[in-house]
This record gives sequence, structure tokens and C-alpha cells, in this order.
Amino acid sequence: MVRIIRWLEKHKVPLDSSVLDIGTGNGVLLVELAKSGYMNLTGIDYSPSAIQLSEKVRDKEGMSNIKLKVEDFLAPSAELSGFDICIDKGTFDAISLDPSDAAGKRQLYVASLGRVLKPEGFFLITSCNWTKEELLNEFREGFEILEELPTPKFCFGGRIGNSVTALVFQRKKVRPSILDKLD
Repeated sequence: MVRIIRWLEKHKVPLDSSVLDIGTGNGVLLVELAKSGYMNLTGIDYSPSAIQLSEKVRDKEGMSNIKLKVEDFLAPSAELSGFDICIDKGTFDAISLDPSDAAGKRQLYVASLGRVLKPEGFFLITSCNWTKEELLNEFREGFEILEELPTPKFCFGGRIGNSVTALVFQRKKVRPSILDKLD
């Protein structure tokens, strides 16, 4: 959470930017973002019990401006769109472990991200299961890497690695197609 908030502050992301927490879980990240001054916060989770828990956390912290809803990110509603920033801290990992068509679900995730995130919007992902190179490959269509966030390193067998990967992507601008020019 600190890594994400630090990046947003370092890049002077406006406090009124619309932020979507994909797979919000207990909603603590949204509470911390609200405490840092961010005002336009939404958390989604496909689990009704996760949303109930996040509502309790939100209400206990007095953060009534945080919007929470039960939503399957792989089949987002039409109203879930136009976000300046999307944050994932484990949902892509969980989807990737689904025993039924994990590759297809990863493609659905990337397509959903392209629908909910504004062109030139930022996508911050933290993963325990994927390397930087693998994530670059998964999000190559429609997204470009901006930055790798520092994460703890370890050494094993003379090689240095990361236990976690944290990347910032930017959704590419939507280019007008040849069809748009024909109108």
C-alpha cells in the first residue's frame, strides 16, 4: 500500500482522480488512499462477503465517500468505466490460478482493464506470482510499462530475485482508425 501511495504522490496524481481497486478485499487500501486525500474511490470484489467486510472497515474509519460494490471484473457492468487509475494487488494472481481456463480468464482481465481504464490512465499491479517480463507479456496489448516499483529482493543460489513484482502501466492512447476517417 505504501509503495502505491508513494508513487501516486511522487507523480502528483490529482486527489480527485477516479481510482478503482480491483478485488478490494477488506478495502484497507481505499481507506489509506482516502486518508492521503484521494476522494473519488471505488472498490469492487466478486465476493459479497469481502464487500461486507470492506463496508465495515470503511464505516469504522468514517470514510463514507468510498464506493464499494459486488462486481465480477471479468464481466464488468457498463457503469464501471472511465477510471483514471486502476490498482490490483493480487486479483490477477488469483485469476491466473483458476483451474478452468486460466489463460482465457487472463485475456478477459486484460480486455476488462482496457474497458474500465481511460486512455492514458495508470494501472498499478502488484504480483507475487508473475515476473516483470511475464507481466509485460500479459499486458502488451494496449498498455505500456512506465515504471517498476522497488520491492524487497532476496538472494538464493547466487542469484538475486524479487518475491513480489510491482509495475506501473499506462493505457495507450486510442488511435483513430481508418473507419473513423470515413465518417
